[in-house]
Amino acid sequence: MTKLVGKVAWVTGAGSGIGQAVAKALAGAGCTVVLTGRRREALDQTAAAIAETGGKSLVQSGDLTQPETAGTIVTEIEARFGRLDLLVNNAGGNIVERAWKDLTPASIDGLIHSNLSAALYCAAAAMHPMRKAQQGQLIHIASWAGKFIHPVSGPVYTAAKHAVVAMSQSINMEEYRNGIRSTAILPAEVATPILEKRPTPPSAQQRAEMLQPADLAELALFIATQPASVCLNEVVISPRLNKFYER
Repeated sequence: MTKLVGKVAWVTGAGSGIGQAVAKALAGAGCTVVLTGRRREALDQTAAAIAETGGKSLVQSGDLTQPETAGTIVTEIEARFGRLDLLVNNAGGNIVERAWKDLTPASIDGLIHSNLSAALYCAAAAMHPMRKAQQGQLIHIASWAGKFIHPVSGPVYTAAKHAVVAMSQSINMEEYRNGIRSTAILPAEVATPILEKRPTPPSAQQRAEMLQPADLAELALFIATQPASVCLNEVVISPRLNKFYER
């Protein structure tokens, strides 16, 4: 993992779940990790865990659904570190009332902003310093719902994650000339706090059979340490006991 020593990584949604696990893994591999999310207390807990193992991090809290937040954070990253090597676009969420019959214009907008708009804002902002350096990497935590349509995720979340996958592909089409590469990770069920937003939250046993945040952290590290000549465009990952295969 010495390939990551001295690099600067920005992880969104870093206060819990996948984002927290990825941030800790990147810090353990030698990155300085910028932690972003809405909940300052949760980010501080991630930062404390990183510090306990000798890692370096910086908390930059903010609401990424606001158009100006990502640019402000990237400006601060450049001022402090003079570089940004990696963005892990992980922030997102879902709601309990996700079926078509329960959706409202407000809930639709909320899901689109949190799962798609925020990812677009962060990617657009992060690529400014990456273009200057003629190198950079983006990893987007999409979803199994970004490739396969299933009622469990809800139609708006599904549509947003499909769009995140398309966004990542379009980055590779345009930005490869600038040394930038982008990967969409499409995990099936992961045992994270977002599961509490399901109409019927899964049991402890069901969660134990899912992917774990640490599994996604290991995958992110693998992607981040590939040679600069390699682009993993899309990675689809599921637990062996994948309930979406059940008939």
